[in-house]
Amino acid sequence: MSQRSVKPINYLAYGANDILGAGSMAVISGWILFFYTTFCGLSATQAAAIFAIARLLDAIVSPIVGHLSDNFYRTRLGRRFGRRRFFLLICIPLVPSFALMWVSGQGFWYYLATYVLFETVYAIVLIPYETLAAEMTKDYKIKAKLAGIRILFAQSSAIAAGFLPAAIVGWAGGKDSADTFFIMGVIFAVVFAVVLAFTWAFTYERSVEEVEQMKAGEPVLTLGDSFRKLYSDLFSTLKIRAFRLHLGMYLGGYISQDVFNAVFTYFIVFVLAGSVSEASNLLGSMYIAQLFAVAMFIQLCLRIHPAPSYRLAVCFYILGVLGFLAIHFVRPENLHLWLFVPIILSGLGRGGLNYIPWNTYNYMADVDEVVTAKRREGIFAGVMTFIRKATQAAAVMGVGLILEAGGFMPKAETQSAEAINTILAVMGIGTIGVLLAGFAVSRRFQLDGPRHVILMEEIARFKEGQKETTPERRAILEDLTGWKYERLWGR
Repeated sequence: MSQRSVKPINYLAYGANDILGAGSMAVISGWILFFYTTFCGLSATQAAAIFAIARLLDAIVSPIVGHLSDNFYRTRLGRRFGRRRFFLLICIPLVPSFALMWVSGQGFWYYLATYVLFETVYAIVLIPYETLAAEMTKDYKIKAKLAGIRILFAQSSAIAAGFLPAAIVGWAGGKDSADTFFIMGVIFAVVFAVVLAFTWAFTYERSVEEVEQMKAGEPVLTLGDSFRKLYSDLFSTLKIRAFRLHLGMYLGGYISQDVFNAVFTYFIVFVLAGSVSEASNLLGSMYIAQLFAVAMFIQLCLRIHPAPSYRLAVCFYILGVLGFLAIHFVRPENLHLWLFVPIILSGLGRGGLNYIPWNTYNYMADVDEVVTAKRREGIFAGVMTFIRKATQAAAVMGVGLILEAGGFMPKAETQSAEAINTILAVMGIGTIGVLLAGFAVSRRFQLDGPRHVILMEEIARFKEGQKETTPERRAILEDLTGWKYERLWGR
């Protein structure tokens, strides 16, 4: 790979795109279910159907985009604009479709079509984008910094997703309405287009010559062969032990937040008798705490093993969730002031859980290379994006179905005791249960800075045709890959 240095403008451009990546997901996970059931008249089951159908379509779209971005360098457009960044370029005029999701007064099919449209655009952007850190550098610390700047931008966009509804309500005269969410959708749509253009302009990737050298000798497949190989490659990523453990940590951290986000507005509005504006301000405050937490966990991951840092973040988050439940049952004086204690605790945990998996993800293609002797960042990005969107949709869909089964009534100003207990159960049992699963997986994850250095040295040694190494290094490679040493490097 070329030793082109990563400059400050490149860090900023790479990180800024997660305003689209994480920002859109923060808005969707925090508000879309509430918007559909409160202002659009959809039942929780109809909302769940939208997420389920979108995921079925995404099972085709996301893997194809990953495969295409790996092989697009063979085309004239790919050679001119890049096999990764070309996809960012064509989506700049398409990301404003985000605003169409937030138009009230439409029917089920309108909301299904607009949700699927944006999710498709999201996949076309995010899958190539997630390969760029590995395209731009091999250095462990630079990759960690790229992951850090990405998450800092993500948390900043999440802060906006939290506070914007309250600010819009204030501008509109203090009344909650569907217009609040449409205005928010328009604002984010414009921002998404601007940051995507910035990312496209100031990031870079491997040259065509480097890619051709890496892929020398690989056959050019027909469309049918490519599609069959595509799903074979996708399943093959799960044969990498470090990636399986990484997914367990990733899903533990993110699904827990999806469940919490989907039910939090209901908790504030119906359990604590608050308003959308209050829920918005509390979410924004939590995201501010997450922003500080990311900065803290960047340093922790550089100094200690990522897995212990992950477990610390889980503990913070669990304490925060328990704090919310305690406030409901105790009902202290100055309740809204006391809410900031679990808000801060939850934010500290969530910031760490957002950063750590994306830090470790940047090294998964390196572990895979020592097994396959190939660079497959696009395939891993496709798997990550598909799993992220599928699990988020499943979480939001699950929350919707459980709420409806628990007696929740769309468009009602108050809810029954049964519905209130259902909201509390989802927030407590659902969130904490997923966190504990991630905690358990993290105890087996062993990839850190020193081991990554050894991994890269072993890859260099394999490329030079040397087969022998020390027993200690053999054990490290076998632990990270889940494969016997004799079967590594494409054997």
